[in-house]
Amino acid sequence: MEGYELKKYIRNKSFLYSLLTLLLFTTLFANSPTKASAVELGLEAEAAILIDANSGKILYELNPDMTLPPASMSKMMTEYLLLEAIHNKQISWDEEVSISDFVYKISQNTKLSNVPLRKDVKYTVRELYESMAIYSANGSTIALAEKVAGSETNFIKMMNDKAQKLGMKDAMFVNSTGLNNKDLLGMHPKGTGETEENMMSPRSEAILAYSLLKDYPEVLETASIPFKKFTKGIDGEGISMLNWNAMLPNIPGYLQQFAYQGVDGLKTGSTALAGYCFTGTAERDGMRLISVVMRTKSQYARFEETKKLFDYGFSNFVEKELFPVNYQVKKQDALKVEKGKEREVQIASKEALKTVIKTNEEELYVPKLVLDKKALTKKGTLIAPVEKGQKVGYLTYEYKGENNYGYLFKNGAANERVEIVAQAGVEKANWFSLTMRAIGGFFADIWSSVAGGIAGLFS
Repeated sequence: MEGYELKKYIRNKSFLYSLLTLLLFTTLFANSPTKASAVELGLEAEAAILIDANSGKILYELNPDMTLPPASMSKMMTEYLLLEAIHNKQISWDEEVSISDFVYKISQNTKLSNVPLRKDVKYTVRELYESMAIYSANGSTIALAEKVAGSETNFIKMMNDKAQKLGMKDAMFVNSTGLNNKDLLGMHPKGTGETEENMMSPRSEAILAYSLLKDYPEVLETASIPFKKFTKGIDGEGISMLNWNAMLPNIPGYLQQFAYQGVDGLKTGSTALAGYCFTGTAERDGMRLISVVMRTKSQYARFEETKKLFDYGFSNFVEKELFPVNYQVKKQDALKVEKGKEREVQIASKEALKTVIKTNEEELYVPKLVLDKKALTKKGTLIAPVEKGQKVGYLTYEYKGENNYGYLFKNGAANERVEIVAQAGVEKANWFSLTMRAIGGFFADIWSSVAGGIAGLFS
């Protein structure tokens, strides 16, 4: 009996020990900050990324550097180069575009997204652009590529050059549409393979979307149109161009189930190799997000997965004013001034410093003052005269947390800074004041030497 009781005691003690160990393990890891992961979001996509559209700060990533076919999301680069040409006055919105044999044949393929184009009809740049941006019309896309560069072969060189310039290091374009080259009826651009497709990572796709919105924000005016008729050269009622982006809030009919408040772009894509992709953007309360999902399972799954990203972003992040205008860093609120009527000048931020942060993490952002060495002497002082508002450095921050994916660009953090300037002007002191200061400094140095010597005798 005693042996039984002893064994029971040992078993109970072992159970208690195991329970305590489990509780300790759970407590430690439950409170440990971790990066958002596919498990946490339940994201069903091969790769994805979510960024703040203002700073390029990455809020979530899943295989962000995996290169995959972007399909028709490639058309964002065609949009970028077209808008660039318009801004540079190389072409205009009302300029007419002739339809080549190649474009005509592609536009008649009803298995692809298209509006049927005619060779005997002149279309404006705007008409073709709208059919590309709203309806992802492939014939229209190639027509615009030929208009901008003379041929699609020339245009894809422009696409690849621009990709490298923007920092899309892994991007490779073989056509302007995102189709597989086998769908181009043997007329694919010279130097490309018969079955090749454009390739890039979610990171590169996000860079493209970020750059497009930064440089040509008017792209959203067309991308947000839910429905439009294309009637040019078409008998009857024309083609009903229903935007492929089912997340637009004013999308009609049964697609309303996927509508998402704040969405106003950007581009869908799908091929057999790419699966279903979507680059989306949405704005709420002044904060704009850009999302990319690649290789999802179905036409509508891409919107469901994008919703998970947007829900995560808008629920867990907020644009916050970390430091207000005229902010002064403690113990670094002034600079000494040489040869001035005043011996020092107060310095403070010229503007408020705002950034997107995770909710309740404000205390993890510590102010960091960086002085401009070129504006100061070797002693770290200013020399009079000093003008009010004179730049002396910049204010940024250091993040002390662990949930940090960084930025789209290596110098991304450099964009999150504001100037530190002199709060008042300091005139140069007259010669008499400077002379008296020099004399005072001379005797002060002598006194310091004498005092130091006397102190040394008694030490």
